[in-house]
Amino acid sequence: MAKELVFGHQSPDTDAICASIEYAYYQEKLGYDVEAVALGEPNEETKFVLDYFNQEAPRIIKEAKPEVDSVMLVDHNEPQQSVADIDKVTVTHVVDHHRIANFNTEKPLFYRAEPVGCVSTVLFEMFKEKSIEIPEKIAGLMLSAIISDTLLLKSPTTTDVDKHAVESLAKIANVDYEEYGIKMLKAGTNVDARSDEDLIDGDAKSFTMGGKSVRIDQINTVDLNDVLKRKDDLKAAMKNEADKNDYDLFLVIATNVLNSNSELIVVGEPKSAVEKAFDGKLSDEDTIALPGVVSRKKQVVPPLTDVLD
Repeated sequence: MAKELVFGHQSPDTDAICASIEYAYYQEKLGYDVEAVALGEPNEETKFVLDYFNQEAPRIIKEAKPEVDSVMLVDHNEPQQSVADIDKVTVTHVVDHHRIANFNTEKPLFYRAEPVGCVSTVLFEMFKEKSIEIPEKIAGLMLSAIISDTLLLKSPTTTDVDKHAVESLAKIANVDYEEYGIKMLKAGTNVDARSDEDLIDGDAKSFTMGGKSVRIDQINTVDLNDVLKRKDDLKAAMKNEADKNDYDLFLVIATNVLNSNSELIVVGEPKSAVEKAFDGKLSDEDTIALPGVVSRKKQVVPPLTDVLD
């Protein structure tokens, strides 16, 4: 059996990196020759998780084809979010929790997607279904990914399945998930130590909506002012990236992980679509308040897609 690479999306978050490690472990137990890799550097939150559970970070790749003919995807399916040469390899497996868009294959494949808060929740179920024991370290990674994606179970993407998984995994990992979760989330919110370019690309994903190329980034913080005080510099960096990569719209969502409120920074056009999608008016500084909005997947992408399509 030829070796395959397992990876999450570009600008990887905690779920993308942890899920690749989890799924590689799962597939190894089923007899596959696989390696978990990443499509970018882990962010500060993910570094905290990997250090806490003494897990080595996956190596970073730019292309897959020089190494393998087949790959397995976690936490994404849209090709613009994947490895640069995704069109040159065969996708054999996908485990995801997002919309399916612009995705097609020449051959049949294994595809598992569920509308839950985190792909690691899906993997938790898959381990259980195959009666594969979840080691303490893998449980810690799964737990961390779910906490990250659901903002400690506060996000509207959270389901009862996620809650059950967190409770079960916390026991295996021997942690108090609420206490650990707050420490973990705060570890990823030191925005002062990050460059403008890192902030706008640290958790960014690209989408195609109504023929428009849309880039959406999310910055977690414990104080929105830490981000907003830099909005002019952030907008300049966003415009530079948009010009360089032909993005029509570039959105940055600054989210307070403690009170679940966000502020949206907008560069590009059509800004009228953004106002319509979120039923508000952009300020003269191209920002708009989004109270109660914490989920890009459920609260930002769908209304914007509806308007642009």
